[in-house]
Amino acid sequence: MTMILIIDDDIAIQTSLKLLLSEAGYDLAVAGKQGEALRVLKNESVSLVLMDMNFSVETTGRDGLELLADVKEVWPEVPVILITGWGSIELAVQGMRGGAFDFITKPWQNNHILSAVANALELTKTEKDQRESRKSIDSKYNFQTIVGQHPALVDTLKKTGRVAQTTATVLIQGESGTGKELIARAIHDNSPRKDAPFITVNLGAIPETLFESEMFGYKKGAFTDARADKPGKFELADGGTLFLDEIGETSLNAQVKLLRVLQEQQLERIGDTQPTDIDVRIVCATNRNLVKMVEQGTFREDLFYRINLINIELPPLRDRNSDIPVLVEYFLKTLTEKYQLPELKFEKDALSFLKSLRLSGNIRELKNLVERSVLACDEEVINKAFLEQQVASFAIPKTDCKLPEVGNMTLEEIERKMIEKALEKHESNISKAASSLGLSRQMLYRRMEKYGMK
Repeated sequence: MTMILIIDDDIAIQTSLKLLLSEAGYDLAVAGKQGEALRVLKNESVSLVLMDMNFSVETTGRDGLELLADVKEVWPEVPVILITGWGSIELAVQGMRGGAFDFITKPWQNNHILSAVANALELTKTEKDQRESRKSIDSKYNFQTIVGQHPALVDTLKKTGRVAQTTATVLIQGESGTGKELIARAIHDNSPRKDAPFITVNLGAIPETLFESEMFGYKKGAFTDARADKPGKFELADGGTLFLDEIGETSLNAQVKLLRVLQEQQLERIGDTQPTDIDVRIVCATNRNLVKMVEQGTFREDLFYRINLINIELPPLRDRNSDIPVLVEYFLKTLTEKYQLPELKFEKDALSFLKSLRLSGNIRELKNLVERSVLACDEEVINKAFLEQQVASFAIPKTDCKLPEVGNMTLEEIERKMIEKALEKHESNISKAASSLGLSRQMLYRRMEKYGMK
């Protein structure tokens, strides 16, 4: 049975609520004083608290808000519904900010109380089930760096744990900022290769002219500046895992060379006449639609099937925004430790505001927003109004780089000028410059390389 604790010193209200809730099938406990309420919570398995904000507490001078704070500090998972008169609406709003689930005004309607109780219990049960499911996974696998308990994420982690035990090639797909590298690292850390190297390569940041030397290495004397042997990324990852991030950004020529190594498990350093055997587990990631790229002829079909033996799809944050409060709590803890700041708290309305945002940069953008807010805030709490100011002050308009005076300039000269203006405007911040130009980071890197820009 589900037990509800009623906290009120008015006998008439106690009787009315007991009759209503007992007929609905709930077990009940009643407390008229603060100490009595805390004893019930300590000794009984209470599922929900229904509390009058104006009940008379013991002679400690504490009011209903302070009792609410005591309850949420010791029993944070127990939902609290407040009952208040119309004259105390502002008090109830403060209670919501302090962690209350909902509030009901007097005189109440019975169906409103029953609906609020049912909603609170259902949501709490769902959250508890999600926590238990996540705990079950964490007892089997090492996933400490991946935060969240949404069912979509839990399903992804279950698959990640199963896949990690094999040697299969894995393709991780998801939008930018969803945590693809964290999943790749989790695959390695939970695999038999966990004590061997984990090497990360951002393929979108490697110029095509340097692809072979970076990936396969070279022998001393292979070219003018080759003063010593240099192993490539494949050799550095030998025995372990090679994470090929942004594989959708590679050229067709580079794809051919990758495919050959993956098929033969051998590579040739530049300047070498003998192949080198390698033992590497490959994990790839992309935010591109590779199926569409195959159809368009910009990604090799044979390479796609080679790397897509196991596919892991990461959900965007908007599809698991119930994890935002958990992520914010995690970021707050790490950031206050990093910057040695006093403890901060996000108010409930601030968390609701974050959940309403369409964060195209997903978890990375959320972390950035939380970090900016933590560093800018000089209060103990961060509210919705403060967050709205942070979002507005850092919004990047998509058309903030005006077209230069073209005159007799060629198309390439115009493009170069636009890139220069964007980089100057954003103080060489690649991400912001790329966003203002409507490009990905990798596309901007390519154009900068094309024009010899550092």
